[in-house]
Amino acid sequence: MIMRRVTCLALRLTSLILVCAAMPSAAQTADATSVPQTWQMLDYLATDYAGAVKDGAVSSPSEYAEMREFAATARARIGALSPTTVTPDLLAQADALIASIDSKAAPLDVGGKAHALADSLLNAYPIPTVPEHTPDLATGASVYQSRCASCHGATGHGDGPAGLQLEPRPVDFTDQARADQRSVLSLYQVVTQGVTGTPMASYAHLPVNERWALAYYVGSLAYEKQAVRGAKNWSQDTKASTLIAGPGELTRVRVAQLVPTLGTDPAREIVGYLRAHPDLVEKSPQGLSLARGRIAASVAAYKSGAKSEATQLALSAYLDGVEPVEPQLNARDSALRAKLETDMGVYRSALSSTTQSDTIERQAADIDALLARAQQITANGAGGAMATFLGAYTIFVREGMEALLVIVALLAFLRKANRNDAVRVVHAAWILALVAGFITWAVATYAVSISGASREVTEGLSSLFAAALLLSVGLWMHQKSIGGRWQAYLKEKMAGALTQRSAWFLFGLAFISVYREVFETILFYAALWSDGDGLWLLGGIAAGAATLGFIAWVLLRTSRRLPIGTFFSASSALIAVLAIVLSGKGIAALQEAGWIAVTVVSAPRIELFGVYPTLQSLLAQLAVVGLLAAGFWINISRNQTPVEARS
Repeated sequence: MIMRRVTCLALRLTSLILVCAAMPSAAQTADATSVPQTWQMLDYLATDYAGAVKDGAVSSPSEYAEMREFAATARARIGALSPTTVTPDLLAQADALIASIDSKAAPLDVGGKAHALADSLLNAYPIPTVPEHTPDLATGASVYQSRCASCHGATGHGDGPAGLQLEPRPVDFTDQARADQRSVLSLYQVVTQGVTGTPMASYAHLPVNERWALAYYVGSLAYEKQAVRGAKNWSQDTKASTLIAGPGELTRVRVAQLVPTLGTDPAREIVGYLRAHPDLVEKSPQGLSLARGRIAASVAAYKSGAKSEATQLALSAYLDGVEPVEPQLNARDSALRAKLETDMGVYRSALSSTTQSDTIERQAADIDALLARAQQITANGAGGAMATFLGAYTIFVREGMEALLVIVALLAFLRKANRNDAVRVVHAAWILALVAGFITWAVATYAVSISGASREVTEGLSSLFAAALLLSVGLWMHQKSIGGRWQAYLKEKMAGALTQRSAWFLFGLAFISVYREVFETILFYAALWSDGDGLWLLGGIAAGAATLGFIAWVLLRTSRRLPIGTFFSASSALIAVLAIVLSGKGIAALQEAGWIAVTVVSAPRIELFGVYPTLQSLLAQLAVVGLLAAGFWINISRNQTPVEARS
């Protein structure tokens, strides 16, 4: 009866998870309203703070009071959002911003902190930041003349007849110093939501395409003259084409962001040109070409003193340039893919520390040479159908083996304990994990568009969580394997009913072990499918599934013949090894996402066992080994204690 209830509850919980993935919750709906408003507040603060403080003294008490109010309100709003793993970091950034304003810091410092917090907010709570269709500047100009010119003036100078009667006066869109701090997204949010406490009203009633067109038109007014020279710069400056590699980046880029890398005049010329011709970013470089350009841009940013910008560019080079083509590259030259991953991690760590510019340039040149080789290998689908088949086969076996071992160990244990009723829970868990993985991929692909960093963070955290679970299971099984304790344990379990708590534990361990592999595997296959060798890809998947099925059959058959004590010992050792493997893989994924630094050491790279030549991943695995050794020693010591003392 309990078994049936737990299975039903498990099915309901999984269904709820899938429904939540496809349908925003009430909290998510509230976030979708609050995040744009908070982002706009931070963007407005970054731009207008210069009018409140000058040379460390308050130049406008009313403006300064507004800046303090905006910063405090933004922090309160962030604290009220649905909590995430980065919420503490967002609140820390908000506190640092408030402290800078209280100390009357320089506008450059406050603006940088406000923009950094705004960007972090969007990364943590993604909202639509790109128009669905390429904006039409003619439509934007028409909307401007009919809706905005009376206040802001026919040419955007803030001198319209109605505007002359307003207080505060309308914004002068041709003021380049102010325009340099504004992105098209910030202008779109102002058009959509208005500005509280000013005559600027919301135009949310306008169609979305008109609001985007208006934002692009207004954003181009300050750079009309420079935009004429922007065409030449855009076609010749490879750094620019990789800094603005798509519509999403064009909507969020500010001239001030590009100045450290491109210079003031080229940045204004290029931004002005692209805002007047937004269709051009559709042809920007992608993949490995994007990665090469961003590596070059990161060097320029580092040499100009913008270390944070350089680090972000280097991280984007990997996540947005290399990661999307990793499946193809891995199928054709896995050694090159591994070296790229390691070297780019080392390069990011060097950018974050105090490193000589010539060292940075040398590392960047080495990475560029690797990227050029990768381009040659992946060009025109090099490698052919057999490479696709082998890639699909290897991915299936490699990603599925870890989950298979956990599932087989659970099934073998339950059969040894004659708990066939609980076997259904394990089977339900892995089947539902497959379904959940496919649905999550579909939702993420067509509704949310998860970034490369988010994928790596999800993989890293889930791997570490699974490692912690397996660590506890391994120690528990080792405890039962010594001194005949397994006999009393099995006798107890066979005599009593499976508790709801035990069933949930079995379901959770089986579900997590499979689900964490499914999403990444599907992403790999989606990338390989784009090569066009669909039948060979399906053949590789079928061969991989057959291989795993055979391995499962052999393991289950072998486990039936093992003496029960030997089975417990072997299972505890296997699960302990898996905990070590997953801890290494979890740290490696977080390094790829930029959460953890990369320090290369002289060690082999064995991805199958989660061994990477980095100090951080090896230390994590050594820590798990230490915990296992200590736990095994405690188990053995307790077993050697006299029975009288134990009782």
